[in-house]
Amino acid sequence: MSELTSLTIAQAREKLVTKDITAVELTDAYLGAIEAANGALNTYVAVTPEIARDMAKASDARIAEGKAGVLEGIPLGVKDLFATRGVHTQACSHILDGFKPKYESTVTQNLWNAGAVMLGKLNMDEFAMGSSNENSYYGPVVNPWKAKGSDEKLVPGGSSGGSAAAVAAHLCAGATATDTGGSIRQPAAFTGTVGIKPTYGRCSRWGIAAYASSLDQAGPIARDVRDAAILLKSMASIDEKDTTSVDLLAPNYEDAIGQSIKGMRIGIPKEYRVDGMPEEIEALWRQGMQWLKDAGAEIVDISLPHTKYALPAYYIVASAEASSNLARYDGVRYGLRVDGKDIADMYEKTRAEGFGKEVQRRILMGTYVLSAGYYDAYYLRAQKVRTLIKRDFEQVFAAGVDAILTPITPSSAFAIGDKEMAADPVKMYLNDIFTITLNMAGLPGISVPAGLDAKGLPLGLQLIGKPFEEETLFKTAHVIEQAAGTFTPTKWW
Repeated sequence: MSELTSLTIAQAREKLVTKDITAVELTDAYLGAIEAANGALNTYVAVTPEIARDMAKASDARIAEGKAGVLEGIPLGVKDLFATRGVHTQACSHILDGFKPKYESTVTQNLWNAGAVMLGKLNMDEFAMGSSNENSYYGPVVNPWKAKGSDEKLVPGGSSGGSAAAVAAHLCAGATATDTGGSIRQPAAFTGTVGIKPTYGRCSRWGIAAYASSLDQAGPIARDVRDAAILLKSMASIDEKDTTSVDLLAPNYEDAIGQSIKGMRIGIPKEYRVDGMPEEIEALWRQGMQWLKDAGAEIVDISLPHTKYALPAYYIVASAEASSNLARYDGVRYGLRVDGKDIADMYEKTRAEGFGKEVQRRILMGTYVLSAGYYDAYYLRAQKVRTLIKRDFEQVFAAGVDAILTPITPSSAFAIGDKEMAADPVKMYLNDIFTITLNMAGLPGISVPAGLDAKGLPLGLQLIGKPFEEETLFKTAHVIEQAAGTFTPTKWW
């Protein structure tokens, strides 16, 4: 059945409509692949075969009646951050033990309305806090890629590592993901998949467990640019339940695929040439510039001067919002409860046992920067830096730049349990150095596979666009994809 799971969403959609395959056959093929591989890769924390088969049967009926939706019969994986009615939804945290919501997130409901099939819930860093998917209560996700001549297990990136690894290993046709500081784009780069973080407000956040409300944004991870465009169109919507959802209808992004980029101006920010960046990342960046130039785009040097302040400002803002958002998990209404001698003791014991080390670290850091005497010195200054970062982008786009090309990660995937990363959390945070500015400014960004490093591991390039101009990113990323090709790991699992 591997030939069925190797189909892209666009290919599977065509075969379903022409009745060359059925949704039930396609769903069964994916369920079989999950059963065979999940023990090795740990991508799913909950598989829903009965729900999937029922949804697939309903899809086949709608196809037979000529009432197929745009994603009819397409099997998808859902990041565990999204609420799914009656199904395991724990943000991969012990503190939400046994939680099954009575409601559906807006994004997943949009996908089911379009005919998609739910295969299950995907592993992730706890509450989306991490860059390696090693912070999950359910253990780390294993990247389906391995370095040449090595058996070492690698991280898939985070926090949407389960989504990226499942897509790369053909354990779902596509997946939902979220991005607070790079959590769609970085794992996509580490796994040779395509991930887009749309403009803040393009997708509703309703029904998604909050990490940092002013930074979080949902988006898809897919095997190629066209599939990502198909998924985003269905995920995006106006939502009266989310006041940050923008009242702007999403266009048909797939129409952008194959459009010319001739005459576009692509900015290259000098601040993204950081000290110690590997030569192969720099070489890939130059190659990306050449591909776009060959397609008729003009390459221009630009400056984003406040980029150097983005990392500390981001972690102050994100941690402060996390401290506030995660205060609701107290053992009173749902999830884990550890009894104590009084209510304060119960709070302390529940939160100490329920949250992992990284989540605790960020809550403590966020509470500190919001506390009396430090609010002005840290949080307020970080918000001012955020305004300056946003202004940098506005000035560049106002000067006639259509999109910006940058690296996406400072390296390829690293080993699970990497001692340097484990010993120094800041080294882990540096994985977000090229991605966080977009979240601070609310801009769209896409990660597209662009090549392999000397170890045979995938590397990606990032395109940054103007607010709500995701179409520009899709057509430009497609040019890079056509030049670079697509990348699939050699099966070992």
